[in-house]
Amino acid sequence: MPIEPTVFSQVMSFLPKHSFRRCVARYDGDRKVQSFTCMDQFLCLAFAQLTYRESLRDIETCLRVMQPKLYHMGFRGRIARSTLADANENRDWRIYADFAQVLIAQARRLYQNESFGVELDNTVYALDSTTIDLCLSLFPWAHFRKTKGAVKLHTLLNLRGNIPEFIHISTGKMHDVNVLDILTPQPGAFYVMDRGYVDFERLHAIHMSQAFFITRTKRGMSYKRRYSHPVEKDSGLRCDQTIVLSGTNSAKAYPDPLRRISYVDPDTGKRLVFLTNNFILPALDIARLYKARWKVELFFKWIKQHLRIKAFYGTSENAVKSQVWIAVSVYVLVAIIKKQLALEHSLYTILQILSITLFEKKPILQVFSEYEYSLPDVPDCKQLTLFDL
Repeated sequence: MPIEPTVFSQVMSFLPKHSFRRCVARYDGDRKVQSFTCMDQFLCLAFAQLTYRESLRDIETCLRVMQPKLYHMGFRGRIARSTLADANENRDWRIYADFAQVLIAQARRLYQNESFGVELDNTVYALDSTTIDLCLSLFPWAHFRKTKGAVKLHTLLNLRGNIPEFIHISTGKMHDVNVLDILTPQPGAFYVMDRGYVDFERLHAIHMSQAFFITRTKRGMSYKRRYSHPVEKDSGLRCDQTIVLSGTNSAKAYPDPLRRISYVDPDTGKRLVFLTNNFILPALDIARLYKARWKVELFFKWIKQHLRIKAFYGTSENAVKSQVWIAVSVYVLVAIIKKQLALEHSLYTILQILSITLFEKKPILQVFSEYEYSLPDVPDCKQLTLFDL
């Protein structure tokens, strides 16, 4: 009689196992390993992400109580807190970083036609970073302040599907603009950034790569206006200018013309001044693209609330990076499942359903089809009186 697979094993069946084995072999991850392999480590931490486990002891307890089901869920090694701690300390985090890139490439193909609010054929990325505070005495390698530690997640988010296509994990001391030295600009793509990334030499490198950038100007920027183009002020636009930088250092760093657009947000009344090297798109579309940049802020807020990346299962740099990359892999995997199964639920709802159904033995589509949520009918009555007067 065939055994019905658990929901957890069905979720993990969407993983490209052959690609994972190649990532492990690339860094000799299973070299001299007898029982607890890299796949076992990945499954443990993925389980922890999906069920919101808070510690290694928590992971060990929850999995051991389900010992008869573990083999059919894909686990081959014995689950022990000390074994998992050693794996987090010693297994190369690049295994999971490379595997996350495999999943990201798969998700990108699935979401390549997704709309993000602006009709544009080009790929649009939002670049930003978020800081995760750490205790410096427990994480002495994560330097940030004199008595404070932190790591930064520098993230390049594809606005089609909100898929993170590039993540660089650094200590809190690394300035945001330095990540532009690591990025390889994609010709024809748009890179939307806030003013913290304004460095004219680096922006010119993006321009020379035939990519486009959209950012905000800093105060005191010296420039000369060459042309002024007509704008519709009813839309919030105030000016659309072609300029050249006139500062001694900035003109040398960026000798080509730039486009300066002034826009007043009708919702907040705030005046925003954009800088871009794209002279083709309408000025209002440039403003809309910059507004879409807030999706990366929502992404950071979402993963901090719904994934385990603010509290860590190990204190070494390798353990932290392994956990972050496996968390990213789980996020992208859920996005892949959502698309391939044509689920209408949000990622949040999918994660909540999975968190309480992983050990059930029923088809995964049935799990989501049985879910129906509606607000309960609240009778129209007055609140009871607490005290008799």
